[in-house]
Amino acid sequence: MSTLVDRPHTALLVIDVQNGVVQHAYDRDRVVGNIATLVDRARAAGVEVVWVQHRSGELPTGSEQWQYVPELVRRDDEALVHKAYGDSFEETDLESVLATRGVGRLVVTGAQTDACIRSTLHGAITRGYDATLVADAHTTEDLSAYGAPAPEQVIAHTNLYWRYHSAPGRTAGTVDTADVDFAAPVPA
Repeated sequence: MSTLVDRPHTALLVIDVQNGVVQHAYDRDRVVGNIATLVDRARAAGVEVVWVQHRSGELPTGSEQWQYVPELVRRDDEALVHKAYGDSFEETDLESVLATRGVGRLVVTGAQTDACIRSTLHGAITRGYDATLVADAHTTEDLSAYGAPAPEQVIAHTNLYWRYHSAPGRTAGTVDTADVDFAAPVPA
C-alpha cells in the first residue's frame, strides 16, 4: 500500500508516446494499441489519465516530433505534465498533480523502457507511490548498434525486474493490459 497518506486513488500514466519517441520503437503499433485500450478503460472507470510529454533538442516544444501520436488523444480535462528529464517527477508538477487528485497508485505505460519508464518507476517508488508497470504497454527503440541489448530483451528484463521489485510499505509489479483492473481497490 502506498505510504502516501490520504491518497486512495489510481492514475494511469502515459509517458512520452510522442511521434519522435516511438517512430522507430519496437512493436510500436501493438504497444500504442494497448495504451489506447488502457486509456479507454481508465476513463470508463473514472480513473485519472495523466499525460507526460518530453521536450529536448530532438523534441522541441510544438514540433511534429513533440506531439503525441495520433492514436492517443488527451482530453482537455486530463492533466498534462511537461518534462525535460527521464524521471517524470524531476522538475515537473507531476507530484502536485497527483496530490491534488489524491493519487497514491500509478499504472505506468509509455516509452522509452530503458530511460523514462525505468526512471519514472524508480522516482515513483522512492516517493512513496505504489507503481505497477503494464508489461505489454511500454516500448523502446533498437539501440543495439550502441551496445545495448535488443529492444525485446530490454523490455523483458525491465518486466522481470519490476515484477519482483519492492520497497517498504509500497507495492510494485507488472501486469498485462488484459489484467489491469482499474475498479479494484489498491492492494494492501
